[in-house]
Amino acid sequence: MSTSDSHPEDPVAETPHPPRPAGTSSEVQHPAAGWDGGSEVVSGDEKPKKKKKKKHKDDGLGSSRGIETMFRTSYQSHLNLSSMADNKANIMISINGIIISVVIASISPRIDSNPWLLVPTVVLLLGCAASMVFAVLAARPRITHRQLTLDDVESNRANILFFGNFVGLTEDDFVAGLKSLLTNTDRLYTNMMRDIYSLGRVLQRKYTLLRTSYTVFMIALVASVLLFLVVYYGVVGQVTL
Repeated sequence: MSTSDSHPEDPVAETPHPPRPAGTSSEVQHPAAGWDGGSEVVSGDEKPKKKKKKKHKDDGLGSSRGIETMFRTSYQSHLNLSSMADNKANIMISINGIIISVVIASISPRIDSNPWLLVPTVVLLLGCAASMVFAVLAARPRITHRQLTLDDVESNRANILFFGNFVGLTEDDFVAGLKSLLTNTDRLYTNMMRDIYSLGRVLQRKYTLLRTSYTVFMIALVASVLLFLVVYYGVVGQVTL
């Protein structure tokens, strides 16, 4: 008798595994699980969840997106205020121009026959002229003529972002200075801050002149109307007497 006949094969080893039904997921017990039922079951069809990375805030100036938003908002606000100032100046120039034209065309020929119109007319004309001058000064562009060099830009003594400064540079020096500025974040932010400050100074000058223009116009208009009434009633009273 051969060895294979005396020792029958293990029926368990020969028994094939039953086929797995379609659509069922294989359950694998985590090797690090404890004996007390705390085993972690991982489904074959489920993907492992990715851990969300926490964003850490910098202790410096803040995130780059927040800084860009701040600069963009500030620039837009200053540009809107500058546009509003120019519109207000144009309004004052138009109104004063119309009043001066009407007064000269309609009242001036009557001054010879009505000399009492001279004083209120002169007050109104002078007030409108002064108001127009301040409005024109507010709308007039202001250009600086500061001569800069590339060394001034690289040493951070000048703002290369303002056109009144870099127009004195050659094209090559401007490109070189701007490239060196873009490679240094601290210098870039500093120049942008200086540019915003320059815009604020220009706006302060514009609105100061506009305030003066509106104040002079208001005073001249009220004073001329009161003078017209006083002189008129004085003349009428003398005539009736």
